[in-house]
Amino acid sequence: MYSLDINFLKDRSPTEVGTQPTSPPINLRDYIPVGIGLGAGLILPALSLLGLWFIEGQNSNLEQQIAKSEQEIKQLDGKIADINKIKAETAVVKDQTDSLVTVFNRIRPWSAMLKEFRERIPANVQVENIKQIPPELPSKSGQAKPQTPTNDGSIPAGSLEITGYARSFTDVNDFLLSMGQSKLLDASKSRISTAELVDAPPITGAIPPDNSAKSKVKIKPPQVVKYTIKATLSSVPASELISELENKGTVGLVNRIRSLQKTGALPQ
Repeated sequence: MYSLDINFLKDRSPTEVGTQPTSPPINLRDYIPVGIGLGAGLILPALSLLGLWFIEGQNSNLEQQIAKSEQEIKQLDGKIADINKIKAETAVVKDQTDSLVTVFNRIRPWSAMLKEFRERIPANVQVENIKQIPPELPSKSGQAKPQTPTNDGSIPAGSLEITGYARSFTDVNDFLLSMGQSKLLDASKSRISTAELVDAPPITGAIPPDNSAKSKVKIKPPQVVKYTIKATLSSVPASELISELENKGTVGLVNRIRSLQKTGALPQ
């Protein structure tokens, strides 16, 4: 059996079919503002979210850096405290060293001083007593200044009070001039305090005359000059008088000063 498949639509003429409606053409320019609006509406929130994420990341980094900095500050504070402690201990040691150096620099050994007097005392002068007067020390109230080295390095070393007898005033003056040539004394500050004629006492070796009742002639006892000299010790530090002290046989002090010079506590 055969079937017929007839498409009547194809066989219809355009007049029979009629005119079909056509859609107007799309103008893309009309949709540009809409696209811009949609794009702005999507981009701005995205940018806001991106900026918020970036800020949170920066805050996190800053917090880590702040925590790290605080930890470093704590470590530095500990190191600074250790340094300040070391500085304080160093200052104490330095003060003790300076005090020790000042003591050694101020020492004028008696052995050296006595040998100096033996070499310089005139033949007609006799020394009865030598009294050492220490330099002025700070008072308990703290008002007096401590005896520390001055700007030129000199150190107050005190003075000596020398009493005795001489045959004449000239001999006393010669004794003062002779002592002024010593490097251990300060000639500019040494002077004769008192000098007077007195009857020669037995300590001078003078023999008193026999003025007993049996003696018909009264003999006047010989007279001598009783003097007092105040000699100021040299303010030059002992470290600068090593050769002089060594010549006087002061071995112990010289060795101590040289030991301090080797350690750097005293300049050479």
